[in-house]
Amino acid sequence: MNTVLDVFSEYGVEAGDLEKARSYQARHGGRLDQILVNMGSLTADALPSIYSQWFEVPVLTASDWRDWQLPDGTESLPLEFLTARGWLPWEHDRDTWVFASCTPLDLEVNAWLAERSTPHTLKLLTPDDFETLKARLGLEQRGSQADGLSLVEEDRLRELASEAPTVNLLNSLIAKALRRGASDMHIEPHGGRGRVRFRIDGVLHEVDSVSQAMLLPVVTRLKILAAMDIAERRRPQDGKIEIRVGGEAVDIRVSALPVGEGGESAVLRFLRQAALAYDMSLLGLSPDIEARILEDLEVTSGVILLTGPTGSGKTTSLYSFLSRINSPEVKIITLEDPVEYQLAGINQVQVQPDIGFDFARGLRSIVRQDPDVIMLGEIRDRETASVAMQSALTGHLVFSTVHTNDAPSAFTRLLDLGVEEFLLNAALRSIVAQRLARRLCSSCATVHPDAARLMSRYELDTLAESFGLVEPQLKQSVGCDECGHTGYRGRLAVVEYLRCDDTIAAMDKGEHFLAEARKYMRASGGRSLLEDGLLKALSGETTVEEVFRVAG
Repeated sequence: MNTVLDVFSEYGVEAGDLEKARSYQARHGGRLDQILVNMGSLTADALPSIYSQWFEVPVLTASDWRDWQLPDGTESLPLEFLTARGWLPWEHDRDTWVFASCTPLDLEVNAWLAERSTPHTLKLLTPDDFETLKARLGLEQRGSQADGLSLVEEDRLRELASEAPTVNLLNSLIAKALRRGASDMHIEPHGGRGRVRFRIDGVLHEVDSVSQAMLLPVVTRLKILAAMDIAERRRPQDGKIEIRVGGEAVDIRVSALPVGEGGESAVLRFLRQAALAYDMSLLGLSPDIEARILEDLEVTSGVILLTGPTGSGKTTSLYSFLSRINSPEVKIITLEDPVEYQLAGINQVQVQPDIGFDFARGLRSIVRQDPDVIMLGEIRDRETASVAMQSALTGHLVFSTVHTNDAPSAFTRLLDLGVEEFLLNAALRSIVAQRLARRLCSSCATVHPDAARLMSRYELDTLAESFGLVEPQLKQSVGCDECGHTGYRGRLAVVEYLRCDDTIAAMDKGEHFLAEARKYMRASGGRSLLEDGLLKALSGETTVEEVFRVAG
């Protein structure tokens, strides 16, 4: 008979983690399996297989439920109650029910079954398969199959998606995207065809098209590779593909979204571990701002916040900061949603809101892991913010992000969330607002022919003099084979830095705070996002037009 450790160890759980989970269970209660998931020692996807060993019942596969439909007599069951808790009535034979579940230990369902004394047996489903069946159930309840596929249609679609022209076309598009250094590829119906766009250095470029006849097979091929339901075309779906291209391992996150006229838009995000180097020197920070951030990284407590919209490079900067301070003497734990890249020597934990393991609860858990440094993917609510500030006051260096337009606005955002002002004043070390501007291609950039007019129009001489730039030189993008004729290669950080010192802490955080903070920031040698970008344009690293695009 296998022990609990034997079962869990098959899925990567170490004896030390199991002991910690048991200790936590003894103090606070809860299920051992769920505690291990919350600790990050066990993935939720492994639970059905573990339950199968525990209960000696099978895990259903797609072939088992291809022709499944609700059994007769289901109207006598509280279907909404059951499905909300991860259970489905699978079969009904006289007085005995067979249930399929991804949560066999749910207390409420088991209590309901015990109260009714309902004879039943159990089969297991993965969470993803349960959601697929639940979605199918929703279609059946509405009494319409107008948008579904028959088994014959589904099989034919699989055949088309597996034929050589479809496979070769999709492989060619993915290879081209990776060669061009794209972070994302968009395939979407547009004007009677499939438009293919690559996001390169943050900007979308239309690069190819797919015929109308090939669009559905290509999207279906993506769904098959990403383990999605190809028969489901009315609901958004997400999946993941792991492939090797030219000897390089690439993870691809796939999102399918229904759009007008029955079509679907597919977006692929490429995660290339080998192509990433989390090095602060590669961020493109201005020397004075980099020096201040390096000072912040030497402290042992406080909160360092990065702000900016989605896609502004906050996570890359955070990873670079963590890599800078990562050493055997420092324990670093991150809490992310999702964990997209693995950092050697750093404990990375993914939040799982669907089981109640959110940022706030996760933060409370990892504090008990004796970390020196904590990184939170995002501060979204009052509880997370308060625990983060309190953690900083008890001797932890905390990194996180918030969504604001500039550095001073992070104060008002956190106050709006309900965080006490004294906590912010005591805990915040610095705030870094960031955008990403495209870097000029060094092979083809030339001196801007209209530089004198631009210098005068935007008073750039004054800005250059204020920050000691002796020989400003504006350049323009041209385009060549090296940069794919875009004029740019790579990106650099445009940054606004605010040190939360005693003067900032003493300021009243009322309606005049933003203006006063900006005034103080400028007086102490700081500058706005726009000014930092324009300084980079004056240094020939990017263009004035690009700066206005991202920070204007």
